[in-house]
Amino acid sequence: MSTRRTVTESAGVGQAAARARAGDPTAHVASRDGTPIAYWTSGTGPPLVVVHGAIADHTRWRPILPFLEPHATVHAMDRRGRGGSGDHPSYALTREYEDVAAVVDSVAETTRSAVDVYGHSYGGLCALGAATLTTNIRRMVLYEGWPAVDPDRYALSRDVEERLEALLAEGNPEAVVETTFRDIVHAPEHEITALRGQPSWPSRVAAAHTVTRELRAMADALLDPEQAATITVPTLLLTGSESSDLSTTDIAAMTGALPDARVEVIEGQRHVADVMAPADFARRVVGFLQEPDSA
Repeated sequence: MSTRRTVTESAGVGQAAARARAGDPTAHVASRDGTPIAYWTSGTGPPLVVVHGAIADHTRWRPILPFLEPHATVHAMDRRGRGGSGDHPSYALTREYEDVAAVVDSVAETTRSAVDVYGHSYGGLCALGAATLTTNIRRMVLYEGWPAVDPDRYALSRDVEERLEALLAEGNPEAVVETTFRDIVHAPEHEITALRGQPSWPSRVAAAHTVTRELRAMADALLDPEQAATITVPTLLLTGSESSDLSTTDIAAMTGALPDARVEVIEGQRHVADVMAPADFARRVVGFLQEPDSA
C-alpha cells in the first residue's frame, strides 16, 4: 500500500517544520567567488532547492511551504545581496548560476542524492544557468523564468530606471517594490495588495536595492539553443493563463530548445500563483517531481 501523501494533507505540518523555516539559516555554502550563500531546510522527503525571484528572499516561500514539506525536504536559499547571504562588489548573472549550483552540490553531497530544483521568475533563470554547471540536478521546475529570444524586450526604460534609482536615493525602498510590481511585472492592484499583506513583504522591501542590477542582467540573458540542448534533465515550464510577464512570449522557444521539457498553463493565474494559489501550485510541482524517471 502506498504511503505517499496528497498535497491537501499538508495542513498538518508539524511544529518542527515551522521552526525550521524561521530563525538562522540551516547552512551557508561558499559560492565560486567566495560569497556565502545561506539556505533554510525544512520538510521530509527527496531534496528540493527553491530559488526565489527578484525583490524577494527565502521568506517569499512561506505560503507554499506547508504544501511542499510533506513531500520534499525543501532547501530555500537566499540569493546573493539579501537576507542571510553575502554579496560581492561586482555583479554578474553568471555568479547567480554559480550560487545555485553551489547550493545544489552542497545538498547533493549531504543527502547523497540528486536534487530537484524549482525557480520562480529571475530565480528560474538562475536555476537554468545552474543546470549547465552541475550534474546533481534530477528534475527542474521553472515558473516564468528563462532566457529570452530577444532580450532587448527586457531592457529597462531610462524613465523607469531613473524613478527606481530616485526612490532608492530618497530612502523609499517600499515604493521601489511597488513600482516594480506595477510598472515592470504589470501586476494588478489586488495582487499587489495581497503581496503587501504577506509576512514576506518586509524582506521584499529590504531587497529593493538589488532590483535594477537584476533587471539590467535580464536584458542580457539571451536564449542559447546549443547550450539549452545540453540540459537534459526533465523540466516543467509553468505559466499563468492571465500572465503579462514577458517570459510567456518565449515559452515555445524554450520548450523547443530543451531536450525534455513540457509546458503547463495554470488557468486564471498570473506571475505569483505559488503565493496566490499555493495548494494547487504545489500539487502541480509535486506531481511532476514524483513522476517515475525514464529508464
